[in-house]
Amino acid sequence: MKLLQVLNGEPVWPPPAWLMRQAGRYLPEYKAVRAQAGDFISLCLNPVLATEVTLQPIRKFGFDGSILFSDILILPMALGQGLRYAEGEGPRLPPLQKATELTLEKAPGIYAPIMQTVANVRAALPRETTLIGFAGSPATVACYMLDGQGGTGFPRTRQLAYENPGFVDDVLEMLTEATITYLQAQLDAGADCLMLFETWAGIFPPAQFRKFVIEPNRRIVEALKAKNPGVKILGFPRLAGLMLGEYVRKTGVDAVGLDTVTDIALARAACPENTVFQGNLDPLLLKLGGSAMEDAVRTLLASVKTRPHIFNLGHGITPDVPEANVARLMEIIREA
Repeated sequence: MKLLQVLNGEPVWPPPAWLMRQAGRYLPEYKAVRAQAGDFISLCLNPVLATEVTLQPIRKFGFDGSILFSDILILPMALGQGLRYAEGEGPRLPPLQKATELTLEKAPGIYAPIMQTVANVRAALPRETTLIGFAGSPATVACYMLDGQGGTGFPRTRQLAYENPGFVDDVLEMLTEATITYLQAQLDAGADCLMLFETWAGIFPPAQFRKFVIEPNRRIVEALKAKNPGVKILGFPRLAGLMLGEYVRKTGVDAVGLDTVTDIALARAACPENTVFQGNLDPLLLKLGGSAMEDAVRTLLASVKTRPHIFNLGHGITPDVPEANVARLMEIIREA
């Protein structure tokens, strides 16, 4: 598996490639299955349909990595918090009032269909294609749990972090333990490596970043590596900025995803010498296509040619991306 070779620190050329949100609304095949499922949560919890949408982009584009089709908010739902997806508005949860509203005991039974999807996908994938399991990191998941929705800058979460840090600590503690169990179950079901999505790392000032972002991620990585020697874990602390190097050093992740605004040269200077990087291409370029995309892809490829790198975007693919642009992207990478 090319992707696992890179995670082991080996330069591979052309670099392995996959795209965040590669299974999704830009594919007509996905839209058809989504309509069949009835709603987004039902799709995530239907192993047959979730397997199908996970495999669709692999069949079409031959990505080197296949990421489980699911959602970072399946875990809080499994812990007992209500979850629904409003059409065109994203997730909605009743804002959490106290940590005791959550319970760990029933969670494995609720997310059991996700594990069946992992097993199904691993059995169906080509052997050379790496299956990536994932979870949202505790701070990011807590943002949605405490505010009840995204798109607002999470004002309640940020206020609670100052006014009621004990409450936030309790939520993060439960999420950390639940995430370890959830990711271990994905490994047991057949995931080849794991990714932690800390999508909202950038909203926290340095002291809170260390407490809410670095420390829970460190504990998750340490626990999973203790039980699974050799397992590779990618972290994606989006918009971490100058905290990126400290995140990599202290969490122990094997690779780190770079968002669109991070300069790769500065990331190399900030991170340990053996750090494997992933991503960095602006998703907007994939929508635009043409010379703008092609020039940027070639520039990025030239900058990583002698290093272990996983080609990806700096954030998820958007629904308005033409399929032809994704196909062209893969052609450029393979021709490099």
